[in-house]
Amino acid sequence: MDSAAERWVRRLQDEGQKTALFFEGLTPAEWHASIYQTGSAWKTRDILGHFVSTEGAFHLLFDDIRRGGGGAPADFDINEFNETEVASLREMEPSSLLQAFRTARARTIVVVSGLSPEERARRGRHPWFGEVPIEEMIQLIYRHTMIHLRDVRKALETGRPVPHRESVPPRTDGGESA
Repeated sequence: MDSAAERWVRRLQDEGQKTALFFEGLTPAEWHASIYQTGSAWKTRDILGHFVSTEGAFHLLFDDIRRGGGGAPADFDINEFNETEVASLREMEPSSLLQAFRTARARTIVVVSGLSPEERARRGRHPWFGEVPIEEMIQLIYRHTMIHLRDVRKALETGRPVPHRESVPPRTDGGESA
């Protein structure tokens, strides 16, 4: 494994461990706290379900791009995917969700450590960021958990869901976002 892969694997391991420890430390009430006001108004447990589903989706996305595919279809609706996936995991007990996250993250680490530099440079469509190399998607995986955990901490600290923020994905051509 080359140094870039080693760095990403370490980061995925570290962030995965921090994420698991955070969820392990929650009280029963905190698992059911409202985090977001939009969509189906995700609760803390829904955020962990979101992590589980997105990690699995990245495995499929990477495999498609590695095999010469284009990545996510142009008509892929990321919001619909997220809502459907999270809803499908709502009945899981928190301990089962936590184990599913650990398993998915371990699989992500195996997938990432098995990618050659050439494979990591291959470009494919991410449903939010557009056409980017796999290596940018790898970075997104650990940043994704950090961003959502920041929101969970804020909502738990304030006792209020995080307000909706309109956002657009950053442009990958070096220009400003629209």
